[in-house]
Order: sequence, then C-alpha cells, then structure tokens
Amino acid sequence: MRTRTKVLSAIAAAAVTVPAAVAAVTLTSAEAASPTAAPAAATAVGATIPLTISNNSGRPEPVFVYVLGQSLTTNKLGYADAAGQFREWTGGAPVPVPAPDVSIPGPATGHSATIRIPRLSGRVYFSFGQRIKFFLTTTGLVQPAPWNPSDPNVNTEFDWSEYTLNDSGLWLNSSQVDMFAVPHAVQVTSTTGRTSRTGDLVPGGRNRVLDAIKNQPGWDKLVVTRKSDGLRLRALSPGKAADAGLFSKTYLDPYINQVWNTYRGQNLTVIPWEDQPAKKFTGRVDGAGMMNFTDTSGARVASFGKPATADVWGCDGKLAAPNDPPFIIGAISRTLCAAFHRSTLATIHTQPSKDPKQFYQGLITNHYARKIHNHMVDGKAYGFAFDDVGHFESLVHDASPKSAQITICAF
Repeated sequence: MRTRTKVLSAIAAAAVTVPAAVAAVTLTSAEAASPTAAPAAATAVGATIPLTISNNSGRPEPVFVYVLGQSLTTNKLGYADAAGQFREWTGGAPVPVPAPDVSIPGPATGHSATIRIPRLSGRVYFSFGQRIKFFLTTTGLVQPAPWNPSDPNVNTEFDWSEYTLNDSGLWLNSSQVDMFAVPHAVQVTSTTGRTSRTGDLVPGGRNRVLDAIKNQPGWDKLVVTRKSDGLRLRALSPGKAADAGLFSKTYLDPYINQVWNTYRGQNLTVIPWEDQPAKKFTGRVDGAGMMNFTDTSGARVASFGKPATADVWGCDGKLAAPNDPPFIIGAISRTLCAAFHRSTLATIHTQPSKDPKQFYQGLITNHYARKIHNHMVDGKAYGFAFDDVGHFESLVHDASPKSAQITICAF
C-alpha cells in the first residue's frame, strides 16, 4: 500500500509555464489522486476534527497558517478556514495570478491555537513573518517551490505537514521530502484517549541537522541562508538542490551502475507486501539493460530501464510507481527506490531491508535523509518519497481520531 498517496495525494505537482517570479509547482484536480483503501474506522469520523497548532519556536515573528487540498467529497481543489469550512478555488487564469489571502492567524511563540480541519487530502502550511504567496491557474494551484531561486517565497521561512482525513481516519505526517526547514512534530489522539506522536528532533536538532549537512563534503550548498539576516532557512533535498544547480545531477550514477552490474549475474528478490510474504518477485538485468521481474510462476510482471540519478531522487521517471491495480509495478518500484536511497540495493539481495543499521552505509548514499533520521528522537522521518517502506516515516494514523496537533519545535 502506497502510504505516500494517502498523505500526499493533494500535492502531486506538475511543472507548468509561469512567469519567472512564480514557482512552477502546480496542483490540478486530475493529478490529486484519491487515498488508497484502508481498514474501516472503528467509529464514524466527523466532517471536521480539531487541530491544535502549538508554537514552541521561540521566534518573535507572527505565524500564518493555511489548510489547502482536495475535497474528498467533491474532488475539487480549495482551502479551509479556521472553522473547517471548505471553499473551492476560483478566479484562475492561463497565466498564473495571485491567489486570495486565505491565511489563518497562527499562535505566537509560547502559545497554541486550535482550528478545525475538514475531510481533505492536502497540506497544512505555516510561515513565519510573511504570508506565503500562492497563485492560481485555470486548472490548479501553483504552490511555493523555494528551490527555484525566482520563487517569490524563497526568502520566507515556512514548512508544511500533510494529511488525509476520510472515512478510515486521519493520516498526518511531517515531511522532509522536498526540504528540511521548520522542525515540527505531529500527533493524533483517538476517541479512546490513545495518543501517537512523531517528528520530534533531539535537543538542538535543527541546527545539528543543518550543521551535519553543511559539513558533509559536497553537500554544503543544500543549506540555504537568508542574506538579510543570516537565518538558515532550509536544507534542500538532493533532488531539489540538483534542480537548482546546487548539487551534482549525476551523483548517484556510479551506484546505479553498480546495482545494474550486480543484477546481471545475481537474482534480486523483492517481497513488497509484509502481510503477503509468499508473494515474491525475482529481478534480473538482461542483455538490453532492462531489469525484468517475474512472479513465482515465471510470468514477467514488471520491467525497469536503468534509472538516472534524478529518477531515484524523485522515485519517478524510470522508477515511476503507479498506484493503479494490480499495484505490482508500483510495489516493486517503491521498494527499489527506497533501497537506492538507503544504499542497500547492491549488497542486500532480498528487499526491502528493514534493519536501519544497514542503511546509508555506502559512500554514495542519501546523506540528507541519513542526517535527518539520525537526529530524530524516534529515528523516523520522511527523507524521501518512499521512506515509508519498512515503516521509517514520520506518520501518525488513527481510525477514530478525536483531535490532532502540530507542534512547531524550538529553532
């Protein structure tokens, strides 16, 4: 099951042509996939639930909050107000135009504010000191992309959590897939009083993560500093940094070649569903350079061309993971992608590997994700798109949610 589809379905973005001052990250209704199936909720889930945002940042700037996404009842894109009332976006144009200000006043440092979130699949944004600039097209919402140096939000300190609320409950996660910026923990409390929480950094964790990335040879440019006051705004993920010209576009190529050469003479076994251990797929690279997978009957079920570095960073392109029945290609792809990021694919021939002590041991690896995981209290983070393989993601879920919380941690 592709957990990222549940919690990220409303931000499957596509590039569009926009003015230079506008970030080219657009969400359209057609691209916002519906959440995948999940166990039935123990009790009926309300139309909205309370979300408390606690600001422990220690920063003096005002905070602005946004609830954006796709309605799961109308499939329309829009936003919600503090009471959880959903409204569709209107007024877009072929050339993106500024979206109306739909920000909700957030809490000052040391305080909390409670809003209600409706049944959506989308994001809860929060920014410090400045409102986030969003734009509308005739087909979708242009969201901020601060890895683009011409993005109007490039000097704004902001971040987001992702959520889906539907009949099967609430999924809520912090995300570092694109960037690491504002440290925050996510929490859900059930109607029975059970509380789950993740996303907490160790004390001083934000600076420690940024220092660790800055000090990793060749990775220093991933850390972006605001010139006006010297604030380190964020660390970009390696794929986004490469897109911005701040990191090698071919960094993973030697490791990708090692993987492909390994499986020219060695079988790779993929067991993608932990609840179905008998469903195994065997991969082998053929003379044409295709990695072909067969099921236990010998029938070919998937084939992958050798990916480029960008395909691995994005878990896309030649590693695209479709979320359509029968889900086999997507299940294998996400397993390969996770193993590439964790640099376990060339040496561990049955995947996924679920021992975190084996992760990120190669010289060529996703040091960005490694540093973030190493500084999380519980070791969990969303350092790349399929970090949920093996349950290493910073995600909370409850089938009968009573309330939720996002805690902005000290920085």
